[in-house]
Amino acid sequence: MSRTLAKDAAALFGVQLTAEQVAQFETYARELIAWNERVNLTAITDPEGVRVRHFLDSLSIAQAGPLPPGLQVMDVGAGAGFPGLPLQIAFPELRVTLLEATGKKVQFLEHLINLLGLTNARAVHARAEEAGHMPEHRAAYDLVAARSVARLPSLLEYLLPLARVGGRCIALKGATAAAEAADSRRALAALGGRLIEIQSAPLPDIHDHFLVVVKKVAPTPPIYPRPPGTPTKRPL
Repeated sequence: MSRTLAKDAAALFGVQLTAEQVAQFETYARELIAWNERVNLTAITDPEGVRVRHFLDSLSIAQAGPLPPGLQVMDVGAGAGFPGLPLQIAFPELRVTLLEATGKKVQFLEHLINLLGLTNARAVHARAEEAGHMPEHRAAYDLVAARSVARLPSLLEYLLPLARVGGRCIALKGATAAAEAADSRRALAALGGRLIEIQSAPLPDIHDHFLVVVKKVAPTPPIYPRPPGTPTKRPL
């Protein structure tokens, strides 16, 4: 995986990985597979799938704009750490918060953070609907990212309350990206967001891969996010 991951990350997204960072990704892959035998972390465990659908998928966010040192990043619904932990490995000066509602997945994230020595990463055990009302998280992040959490009209209600005004939200999406963005006009208007662009970010042998980039242009009204489960059941 090592040489191919580094080569593809550089060629596709301009991400330069050192030998030490590549070794961290290799450890990540081994731990993911080992833990997955007892904790349901992911359905993708083959080496090529992990390289492309987890690691390169996460690193594609780098093509949407600069990731300067000290940038406050929130990964919503982090699961096994994607996209937040690959970004932390590749850009160790980021300050990455991994938000995850499932306790066993949080345990995996904390184990990996300690094992890899990622001193600027932390895992938070909470739902997005809860974190969005916590003073330490609300409107606190420069970049809020997510993948495979919900359709965009619902997802924006999880993401935008966490972003500061002027910050960005990035959703990793497949072939439905444009349709979901079109369905999100009401949510964007209600939550203080504006669609900036939908970037194509092809992965090896995967062409329908997109970054939906949204800017936070106004404060999110305090009623959002609504109680747990509501954004998915009744999208804006």
